[in-house]
Parts: sequence; structure tokens; C-alpha cells
Amino acid sequence: MLYERRGFRFRSSARMLAALVFILLCIQPGHGQTCTEGFAYDRRSRQCIDVDECRTMPDVCRGDMRCVNQNGGYLCLPRNLYNQPFRPETPALPEPLYPETSLGFPEPFVPDPAGSVEASYPRVRSTAQCILGYAPAEDGSCHDIDECETNTHHCNPTQVCINTEGGYTCSCIEGYWLIGGQCQDVDECRYGYCQQLCANVPGSYSCSCNTGFLLNTDSRTYVDECDEEPCSHGCLNSYGSFMCNCDEGFELAVDGITCKDLNECEFSDFLCQHNCANTPGSFYCLCPPGYYVFEDGRSCEDINECDTGNNTCTTEQVCFNFQGGYTCLDPLQCQPPYIEVGDNQCMCSAENPACRDQPFTILYRHMDLSPGRAVPADIFQMQATTRYPGAFYIFQIKSGNDGREFYMRQTSNVSATLVLSRPISGPQEVVLDLEMVTVNNVINFRGSSIIRVTIFVAKHKF
Repeated sequence: MLYERRGFRFRSSARMLAALVFILLCIQPGHGQTCTEGFAYDRRSRQCIDVDECRTMPDVCRGDMRCVNQNGGYLCLPRNLYNQPFRPETPALPEPLYPETSLGFPEPFVPDPAGSVEASYPRVRSTAQCILGYAPAEDGSCHDIDECETNTHHCNPTQVCINTEGGYTCSCIEGYWLIGGQCQDVDECRYGYCQQLCANVPGSYSCSCNTGFLLNTDSRTYVDECDEEPCSHGCLNSYGSFMCNCDEGFELAVDGITCKDLNECEFSDFLCQHNCANTPGSFYCLCPPGYYVFEDGRSCEDINECDTGNNTCTTEQVCFNFQGGYTCLDPLQCQPPYIEVGDNQCMCSAENPACRDQPFTILYRHMDLSPGRAVPADIFQMQATTRYPGAFYIFQIKSGNDGREFYMRQTSNVSATLVLSRPISGPQEVVLDLEMVTVNNVINFRGSSIIRVTIFVAKHKF
């Protein structure tokens, strides 16, 4: 008995659950709006519209049948009915009288063949009802009712009827707005429709100007002198007048209307590092050969022809770049009695009698120098590489310092610095022999070494 009660309870719960699911499936969505079969709810127009089954249902009519959409349904008719010619003179087919079949099953009704006339097109009669705002047409479809034309609207006499699809709306003419179901005049003067003086009139307004002003063609604003383009560049309208302004690089002429070019190159010599070229409304900077204009558009930077490959040096020569140019250095050739012993170095052997009064070594160096360098300036340093007990060293400029622009300043017992003491001009090439004399009184020795420095002085100060 306990098992049967449990089974009974289980079966009752299952039936209740099935009934609940069936009720939920029967509820159709649509925000509470349901439509009859053959219609679908349109959320935009908020009404039921006909469903065109001939388009939405594939192969709705099979065989040699053609689908004809109806309001709320469709028909499948033979295609040959549409190929028959239309004959307007054919009399209408009389409505057949069907016998009462509720009392039994009589013989099938057969209309009189003598009085029957073949129709040249399908006759379709629809009993579908149209929604509010639509009326049935002869073809069975629903067309919109123009309530404004038929005067079936309920707009007030002060309002204007505007027909819409399936209805109408009441509006007001320009210059009025709808308040409380009545069209009332809009006071345009409250909303700044006029630029100066405003007078409101029913359904419109009127603008006027203060003394000294003219009303524009738009009948709202006063005449803007800048509209006539009196200025050669820019125009700024003001109260009752105007003022001209000029673009960058121009200045206003004495007539207050035209603009003339401003020659920026005449203002300052510091706009460009080298030369300044004026253009209408602007300027640009130029650099001499061997230089290019830097990113700032004003400074000049040296072109390193040795790095860019834009030079004429051969494979045997060495390209040496300096400010504003370059030079090709020939391979080192030591003059007798000197012999080449290393990179840019010549030596005169002590065993050779011809070297007795000559410097022991000559080392060749090259450097560039800008003529605008501030003085005094340290430009080169030399020092003894070999030190002997009891020896001291003397540093001096042996030759090449004809203009007295350089001098040697000894910085320690074994080193000295070449100093530029006077401003130097270019372009020129200066060759200095810097001598280091070694003196050792213990062994009664005196010798010297030379560093031959070639200085390429640039033409320009940058």
C-alpha cells in the first residue's frame, strides 16, 4: 500500500508538471499582444500586420500551383488561370445555391452547365477584417484610411491634420506650438531669433537694427562687413565696424586693410647660423657647402664625406674629415735617413751617422680646428712614453708657429699641452713640429722626438 501511494503521488506530480509546461508553451510573446493566425505583431507600429506566407514559407504551393497571398492567409491556384486573357464583357457568374445538408447526405450539387460562364481570372473572396485605420480593398488587402481627407479626424480648428499610416496626428502651423490641445503663438523674441531688435507678431516675428546698422538679407542679423571681404587676409567683425588682421609672417599696412610681407631676416642676425632667405610670410636658412641644415631649421652641421662616401679619395689614400670639408691623406713616406717603423711613425737609427743631429722619431698626427673656438683652449697633449732615471724633459714648438697662435704648457715632468692662445682664422692648414727634448746629465745624453701635427682650420665658426 505504501508503494502504491508513492506511485500515485508521483503520477499526480508528473501530470501537474506536464499541464504547467503545456500552459507555458501556449503563451505567445509580444509584450502582452497576440494576433490571430496569419498575422504577426509589429513592435514599431504596435499593431498586427499580415504575414506573406508566399514569401516566408518555402514551396508553400506544390506542383503547377501558384501562391496568392491573402489578408490573413493564402491560396494555391493553378498557374494557367493567370495566362488566360481578361474579358470584361463576360457576365458575372451567378451565386450557386447549395442545398441544405444538415438533414442528410443528398446527391452532390451540380450547377447548370447552360448558365455557367468560365472565369478568365481567379475569383478570391476574403472575409479577413482590417485593423483600425485601414479599410478592405477590392483585391482583398487593407489600405490606409486618410482621415484628414475624409474629415474623420478629431483635430481642433486651430490644429492641422497630418495623415499617418493607419492613423493621423494633429500639429500646428509654423510659428505656433501645441499647448493643452490648442495651438498658441510662439514668442520668437524670447529665444533670440533677432540679433538686435525684435517684435513678435502672431505666428511670426520681425527684426530691426539699431541706428548705424543695416538689416541683412536673412531679415534676422545685421550686415557683417567681413562678409564683403574688405581685408586682404583676415577680418574680425566688431560692433558697428570691423578690423583686419594678417597671417603669420605679414604685418598690416598703413591703410589698415592690406597686408605686407614681414622680412624676418632683417630683424636679427641670429635667426640663421649662416645665411637667411626671406619668403612671403616666412623665411628659411641656408648653409655653406660641406654643411647641411640641422633639424631645428637654423643650425648648420658638418657633412662627414668620409662616412657618406661622397669623396674622391682612392683606395690607397685615407679620407680625413674636418669641419666643412675633407682631405685625402697619401700613404706615409719617410724621407731619408728615416725609415718607417709603424703606423704614421718614422725613425732615424742611432747607428746611422746621418742621424746624429736629427730627432730620433717623427710621429704624424692630424686634427681639425674651428676658427670660432674660445681662447685660451687646450687642443693637444703629448707625453714621454719611456722614462730614464736622472732624465728630464723639455717640451717646445720647434717650427710652424709663425703667427704665434700656439704655445706649449708643461703640465708635469713628463707631459705638456698644446694651447691655442689667440683666435685663428680659416681656412688654412697649419703644420706644427712639437718637440720633446730628453736630457740626462748623468750619462751626458741629449736627444729629441718630434710629433708633427697638421691642423685643418675651418672657414666658418660652426
